[in-house]
Amino acid sequence: MAERDDPAYITVGCIGAPFGVQGWVKVHSYTESPENILGYDPWYLRAANKPDAPWRIAAVEDARDHGKGVIAKFEGCDDRDAAVLMRGIDIAIHRDQLPPAEAGEYYWADLMGLRVVTLDGTDLGVVDHLMETGANDVLVVMGERERLIPFVMGVIVREVDLDAGLIRVDWQADY
Repeated sequence: MAERDDPAYITVGCIGAPFGVQGWVKVHSYTESPENILGYDPWYLRAANKPDAPWRIAAVEDARDHGKGVIAKFEGCDDRDAAVLMRGIDIAIHRDQLPPAEAGEYYWADLMGLRVVTLDGTDLGVVDHLMETGANDVLVVMGERERLIPFVMGVIVREVDLDAGLIRVDWQADY
């Protein structure tokens, strides 16, 4: 999920449970393929329950694929007790670390917080987050009620205007 409070950073994962007894932790990656998180350097850390705290650069000693996920070892985290204390910390990258999106493609982080309106101008709310369903991604729009709108470019999503902060959709307000 993207950070709405500091657009310079994009959350790409979080630290999970300890892995072993030498300070390693499981990493829950939010990237399309979990191992893609390993391609970003440096990582920045911040407690998830402290959104006003600054992001701090992480001293990653080692990180790698492990089974269906990713594990990491951070400097100063040398035993299981220290690893337990890291659980729930968000992992982010600086926006500049991302390659530019291709024409007609968008990073989820860029869509979050955009206003969603129908073709006739009815305001449906703002994009709170997105979900991956397998068939297509879904915009979770919060307005007077929650709406789930499939992110299907050209069919349902007719226009994304990042500069104006707007997504125009072919969608009925009573759906």
